[in-house]
Amino acid sequence: MLYTAVGALLIGVSLGLFGSGGSILTVPVLVYLLGHEEKTAIAESLLIVGCIAAFGALQYAAARTVAWRTALLFAVPGIIGTVFGAWIASFVPGVVQLLALACIMLFAAWMMWRRSTTTDRTATTPAPPQRAANPMIILLVGVGVGIVTGFVGVGGGFLIVPALVLFARIDIRKAIGTSLLVIAINAAAGYLRHAHFLAETGREINPRTVAAFIGVGIAGSLIGRRLNTRMDQTRLQQGFSIFLAVMGLMMVVSEIVALTR
Repeated sequence: MLYTAVGALLIGVSLGLFGSGGSILTVPVLVYLLGHEEKTAIAESLLIVGCIAAFGALQYAAARTVAWRTALLFAVPGIIGTVFGAWIASFVPGVVQLLALACIMLFAAWMMWRRSTTTDRTATTPAPPQRAANPMIILLVGVGVGIVTGFVGVGGGFLIVPALVLFARIDIRKAIGTSLLVIAINAAAGYLRHAHFLAETGREINPRTVAAFIGVGIAGSLIGRRLNTRMDQTRLQQGFSIFLAVMGLMMVVSEIVALTR
């Protein structure tokens, strides 16, 4: 129960603070700390993350920091990608999905570290002239994020937030709120597809664990939302990126060892 509480709190805080990162922790916590089977953990992760992200999106929406049109532009192709990614996952062993997730975690760690150092360098320089948003790139990134969501059960906020800033030309706080809305939509689509697969193969999620994660995770998202306006996000992103890198490397080693047994 302690692992459930700590894991769910970290997931919620990360989602509330960064609009990303929390979902990438959910599957490892469910698999390695709670011993859930890989396919079941991915479905549970989508349900947990979707609910927490939806709650967080409502908070940002109340503060008018959600770009609704951009979210829909991102999410509609994301739903298609999510269903496709979940369909592919039904043909792939769980260990392959975990290795893919570990690689994504390492990539996310690099992305967050790079973004934090870029923020450090540009904090005191004038902002360049804003170019118009590129809808085609947003659509393509939406599909790609959806595939990742469906395949490994993560929300993809670590890709959505920078994409919204770079291609949709919106500020970081609005990008976080918009990211949470997109994550909630994609996660819902992915969960429905995975739930169908679980039913076909005689598997089922653990409703008590899912409910506990959602409850504690929502509390964590409230904490993260409050910290978002008070703490040095550059240092937080750097610390979290190191944590993600360590977790990703541990997962790679663990799964390679399991495959060689």
